[in-house]
Amino acid sequence: MDYNEVLETARTKIGTKCKACPICNGVACRNTMPGPGAKGIGNTAIRNYQKWQEIRVNMDTICEKKQIDTGLELFGKHFSYPFFAGPVGAIAMHYSNAYSDVTYNEVLVSACAENGIAAFTGDGLDSSVMAAATQAIKAVDGQGIPTVKPWNLETIKEKLALVKESGAFAVAMDIDAAGLPFLQNMMPPAGSKSVSELAEIAQQAGVPFIVKGIMTAKAALKAQQAGAHAIIVSNHGGRVLDQCAATAEVLPEIAAAVGGKMRIIVDGGIRSGVDIFKALALGADAVVIARPFVTAVFGGGKEGVKVYIEKLAAELKDTMAMCGAFTLKEITSEMVRRS
Repeated sequence: MDYNEVLETARTKIGTKCKACPICNGVACRNTMPGPGAKGIGNTAIRNYQKWQEIRVNMDTICEKKQIDTGLELFGKHFSYPFFAGPVGAIAMHYSNAYSDVTYNEVLVSACAENGIAAFTGDGLDSSVMAAATQAIKAVDGQGIPTVKPWNLETIKEKLALVKESGAFAVAMDIDAAGLPFLQNMMPPAGSKSVSELAEIAQQAGVPFIVKGIMTAKAALKAQQAGAHAIIVSNHGGRVLDQCAATAEVLPEIAAAVGGKMRIIVDGGIRSGVDIFKALALGADAVVIARPFVTAVFGGGKEGVKVYIEKLAAELKDTMAMCGAFTLKEITSEMVRRS
């Protein structure tokens, strides 16, 4: 199976809202919600993708030829590549009932672990979603990262108990999900968190705590103050705030503020190994890719995920070789050009 076959098969299973496009750039689905699109006029997801394309890579092949090492160390774990599968929830509502949240995570988590990376899993109103996700992570000896929504503190404690039982090596909170209506209507209230509330959650986590949804240097510093071990520069794929900045636009200033003090991960419109290279050159330690992994699962199950991981890895290795970087640490800002 190759990637084109994955796309062709996905189009027969993924429903009518997602088009399983050759390049997942947000254009065809735009403001389709429920579905894979973005909030409001729908251009934030498109902008996420476009801003990575405006960055060019600087070729330099006058260098010693060496073996390419794409390995990443994160929180005591070794990964073959500096990218992760992102959390996706409400699979049946946004795509089709060919998969549920439970069966999707079962496939994704195991396939990622078998191919040298890890998957972030989603969360939802249905408590069985987190329970099943953490069971899938437990089945691969903790090589996965559960993502907990910013519920009220009592609900978060219940979710963290499942995380601890799974043996997950880290846990994330998508703080940007504060914009989701079902959180805003909870009693007691859920949603945005103060620095002190985040600090309490980080302490209760018991494993490295990742805050997802950072879009300013100020927010990154607040996450650091709260004791987060890592952040994910993310605008939730444009799904929670219309006309938000693209992640590629804000990554350099965030890296300047907290780079070297905490691990920096970025998502939003990253679609190729070349894009991954650009993100690392701008200061990220790793990236997260979400929507295309949905296509990979629908298009080929575990084999589809393997094909997509191998595609990204080959593109990243080729870019590194052609720019004279043979380890991730050798990728520098001088290797890209921002227009």
